[in-house]
Amino acid sequence: MNRSADGWSTATLGLGGNIGDPRVAMAAALQRLDGDPNCRVLAVSRLYRTPPWGKTDQADFLNCCAMVATRLAPQPLLELCLGIEQEMKRVRIERWGPRTIDIDILTYDEQDVSTETLAIPHPRITERAFVLVPLADIAPGLDISGRKVSEWLSVIDAGGIVAASTDGTWWAETE
Repeated sequence: MNRSADGWSTATLGLGGNIGDPRVAMAAALQRLDGDPNCRVLAVSRLYRTPPWGKTDQADFLNCCAMVATRLAPQPLLELCLGIEQEMKRVRIERWGPRTIDIDILTYDEQDVSTETLAIPHPRITERAFVLVPLADIAPGLDISGRKVSEWLSVIDAGGIVAASTDGTWWAETE
């Protein structure tokens, strides 16, 4: 999954939220990404209801993962994702706290990136069932730090995570 001859790369994203209507927010974020001339949504996981992680005294989250093709390098892709969060009124008050929307770059081709603002693969991805469960829907064979997503998932507690949609088309459905 390296940049193709026509300049497209493949990235995986993790999306989540637990304030307002996260399903609507994530669907809008995915539609915004898919509508950008430098991105195409290739696959989206089922939607999952997940217990909070890190800061546990808050409402459950809805989470999903998406695979996108992009002509953007990692940093500009991050800037696009952060811009979408800002458009959707994301406010960063406390680490791992409640949020309307969160969009994280999980992987980008087979690259390792480490800058002040970006780490790929995303730190702690292999410790987070709320990421691994939906990521396994769309990329069970994706290699992260020498193991497949399905292998990481087999050694982590995914208790409390429940599918909240039947398939990955939930984001494209119209009301």
